[in-house]
Amino acid sequence: MTFRAQLEQAAGAVDATNVAVGRLAAWLYPLLVVLVIVHVVLRYAFGLNLIELEELHWHVYAAAFLLCYGYTYAADEHVRVDLLHAAWSPRTRAWVELLGTLGLLLPFALILAWYAVDFFWQSWTYRERSEMPGGLPGRYVLKLVLLVALVLLALQGAAAAIRSWLKLARR
Repeated sequence: MTFRAQLEQAAGAVDATNVAVGRLAAWLYPLLVVLVIVHVVLRYAFGLNLIELEELHWHVYAAAFLLCYGYTYAADEHVRVDLLHAAWSPRTRAWVELLGTLGLLLPFALILAWYAVDFFWQSWTYRERSEMPGGLPGRYVLKLVLLVALVLLALQGAAAAIRSWLKLARR
């Protein structure tokens, strides 16, 4: 197998991973809807305001949102200035994607992931829980989700950079 084929295979594996994680995380949204409806019914029909239920829908929303970062990039649904992007040649698009990924996305995601390791580790060490009476235990789980999401985003950025570099190397 050539080096080029290995790079394409690695980028494809990252895509497949992010698509699988994103599709799985998308199922958190129907769960979120159910949680919010249950919370609203309990609050307004029965006068019960359960802090743990309120925090649970915050956590489910955060996890769903974070875990879809890489998927959004893999599906090419991320934010960009399409007006400019559509007018550029494929070579210019590849250069902008490569430079933007290497100069902006990867440093951003990797620096945040670096700090997220300590953020998670401190939370895990102290078995951090909600500060609210009756709040959820295990806040470190959400902080681990943040770390995983940033790593998946960085990997997807690397896959995009590989593809851009391969497009440029063809010429």
